[in-house]
Amino acid sequence: MLTTHPTRIVVVDDHPVVHDGVAAQLNGYSDLAVVGHAETGAEAVALCAREQPDVVLLDLRLPDRLAAEVVPAVHRVSPHSRVLLFTAFPEHAAVAPTLAAGASGLLVKDAGGTAVRDAIRSIARNGSFRTGQAASHAALVTAREYDVLRLVAAGHTNPEIADELNLSVNTVKGYLREMMHKLAARNRAQLIVSAQSHGLL
Repeated sequence: MLTTHPTRIVVVDDHPVVHDGVAAQLNGYSDLAVVGHAETGAEAVALCAREQPDVVLLDLRLPDRLAAEVVPAVHRVSPHSRVLLFTAFPEHAAVAPTLAAGASGLLVKDAGGTAVRDAIRSIARNGSFRTGQAASHAALVTAREYDVLRLVAAGHTNPEIADELNLSVNTVKGYLREMMHKLAARNRAQLIVSAQSHGLL
């Protein structure tokens, strides 16, 4: 008789109650196994490097870094891991950049235990998962604008950003104009403050 290994899952969330709840829901299924829990992005990357999980259940808001930065870092250390974004805020502005960074799907935290189970099974089997809740429609910035925004927040000049992202300076200026319009900002300082208030930084 053939034996199949259970889908190995890492939960990344800074609220222990979330991890405990997910583990309690999933460990009752023989084909699913929660193998670790991380509370920060840095812990998540180290844990994934060690455990090589099949699925990473990733909270959108972590204390040390943005989820959009965690996804590629996880993929670098555990290339076959598939990331399922797990958030209470499906319309949050940071959702679309995180999906664009390589997350395979989105699950809302108020989903029941069977929904979590089915989402993880879908990710493991098909490589992606989508709920009826469309996250991208509410995105304030595109993935490329988000790249520019992060570099602006880090203090880079337009020429430096252009060099880093292989863009022309005029293209960078265009992205900045568009984001300032979207976020009702008149200058770079206001843009950063507004982005922070929207949870983008």
